[in-house]
Amino acid sequence: MEPENHTGTPGFLLQGLSEKPEIQSVLSGLFLSLYLVTIFGNLLIILAIISDSHLHTPMYFFLSNLSFVDICFTSTTVPKILVNIQTQSKAITYAGCITQMYFFTVFALLDNLLLTVMAYDRFVAICQPLHYTVLMSPKFCAQFFS
Repeated sequence: MEPENHTGTPGFLLQGLSEKPEIQSVLSGLFLSLYLVTIFGNLLIILAIISDSHLHTPMYFFLSNLSFVDICFTSTTVPKILVNIQTQSKAITYAGCITQMYFFTVFALLDNLLLTVMAYDRFVAICQPLHYTVLMSPKFCAQFFS
């Protein structure tokens, strides 16, 4: 019986954005700056909505949830990109890839759901303004997420 070779890669090998080290530092800085702007911008939106009582309406409730989902959405991929650029690693495990794709898909679907609910909110506000407070009550808005 012949011995078999059981070696293999424990995951996927990722193609880099660039092989040149001088471009990788620029890409790392670009991704980091865009990530930080996204995080701080969305946190600023959430804090502004929480701190001002005039913004406690359904539209801003959905906007703050959209900002939170956007933070989660960008946090599923960008940190791994930054780590891979800094460590010159081009590998991701199967479990890591599946987990990342799962959360990427979940947060993309939540983004779409929230945008749909926000469109419905604006539809009710424009087409049925007298019934808006009844149709878009806080209890009704909370039911969208349960």
